[in-house]
Amino acid sequence: MRKRGALSALTATAFSGNRPRAAGDLSVETHGIAPIPEDQRYGTPGRLFTVWFAPQVNMTGLFSGTLPIVLGLGFWLGLLALAIGTVLGALLVGYLSTMGPRTGAGQLPNARMGFGGGVVLPAVLQWLSSIAWTALAGLFGGEALAVLLGIPFWLAVLILLALQGVVGFFGYELIHRVQAVLTVVLFTTFVVFAVKLARGHDILTPAAVSGADLAGAFVLEVTIAFSIVLSWGPYASDFSRYLPTDAPPTRVSGFTFGGIVLGLLFIQGIGVAAANVVVEHTAEGVRSVLGGGLLGGVALLIVAVAAVGAGAMTAYSGSLSLQMLGVRVRRSVSQVIVTVLAFGLILWLYAADTAARFQDVVLLVSYWIPGFAAVVLIDWTTEHGAGRPLTRPKKPLTGATRWPRWPRSCSPTLRRSRS
Repeated sequence: MRKRGALSALTATAFSGNRPRAAGDLSVETHGIAPIPEDQRYGTPGRLFTVWFAPQVNMTGLFSGTLPIVLGLGFWLGLLALAIGTVLGALLVGYLSTMGPRTGAGQLPNARMGFGGGVVLPAVLQWLSSIAWTALAGLFGGEALAVLLGIPFWLAVLILLALQGVVGFFGYELIHRVQAVLTVVLFTTFVVFAVKLARGHDILTPAAVSGADLAGAFVLEVTIAFSIVLSWGPYASDFSRYLPTDAPPTRVSGFTFGGIVLGLLFIQGIGVAAANVVVEHTAEGVRSVLGGGLLGGVALLIVAVAAVGAGAMTAYSGSLSLQMLGVRVRRSVSQVIVTVLAFGLILWLYAADTAARFQDVVLLVSYWIPGFAAVVLIDWTTEHGAGRPLTRPKKPLTGATRWPRWPRSCSPTLRRSRS
């Protein structure tokens, strides 16, 4: 009995801990995957717009916008394919984000309701994916910082990842605050970039394929755009779990949807237009469009800062995923582990054909997510949608991996499943 009690105390220490109590509380969040009690929730759904807009507006989004041109679709068809895929994916991510206020838990802990003990598999995949997305953000941000400061690439990446690590280490509230500021800064910067691009370059690239090839390229691009957005699905409720239980689902999903769609279509639209300039996937292409000088230098700085915001979000969710594997380590420490592993992946991406490896990694880390989202969405809709009471997972959140218990206090509608 003493041993079991000691293990329970250790688990509670690992999976729960200090958490922000209100907007502006920037104390270090050590709280992990344990659900947030209902009486300790705060905030409004409106803050979800900026937390989802800012991480889309970065070099990864810009370069993914060049893919329609690479596939031969041209400007208008490429933009249409991006819009269709982005809207469809954002609808699903927006719906997933509504699980946060209902349960007070992140996306992988919520997936426990549908997967049971099998949630370990998506947790492994999500942890690896978070390392990959953190690396993709750090890759382009590090390159921009290296060009700006004239320092070795590896050193620029270390500086960038250190900044990402600090934001993620402090956790949920600082991430929300940083993304609110970045939304304004990034939007302004890339508007200037778009204006410069339109004045000095031919942006209306014609389609390079026709017939069946054109149709196939269009379907492929819709699928890629959909997958890129849906890759945020396993993160969705991580950034809404502190919202009050009575937060209107339509507002939660609406602000999430709006932030993703407007952010991605804004930056990917610029990517389609700039494909012939930045097709080599380098930050130097961005500076060349702005004509170098002070403006070009500011642009490189903003590119690096954008990577900090996006990377901090993915590493934050990765820290929760590691805990879902039963690893009893503080969330803030887990964040550091993800960041360190991302450094090695960045160096690998940079060592050879960056454009090809970028596309390979984006596709690879997205393959598993549609299946994961389907299971979670079907389970959530059929078992818990339309205001139906929440049920405990068929297997309790304890066992060989000693996950934290799902406390009855996390929602007034929580009840045990009779199944």
